[in-house]
Amino acid sequence: MDDTNAENARNLSYGKVITAADIGRVIRHKRREVGAQQETAAGLAGVGTKFLSQLENGKETAELGKVLQVLKAMGLEIYIFPRSQNPLRER
Repeated sequence: MDDTNAENARNLSYGKVITAADIGRVIRHKRREVGAQQETAAGLAGVGTKFLSQLENGKETAELGKVLQVLKAMGLEIYIFPRSQNPLRER
């Protein structure tokens, strides 16, 4: 992978979340980034491996409390704010 493709992959790994698949993609990326297997990450988050696998694959009906557990265990955070006050928007 050349430098441009590597940078594009990094840019797609984190950022705006619109779908359940986006959350799963971010979690999978972070888990792989830290070198953890699904079994290890699931254990650290207090969820089952099946749940983590389904979450990483974008399951839309994943239990919110468990999703938040996984995000916390992976060192990820969610911020919610009105679109009109988007602090990440380019000015």
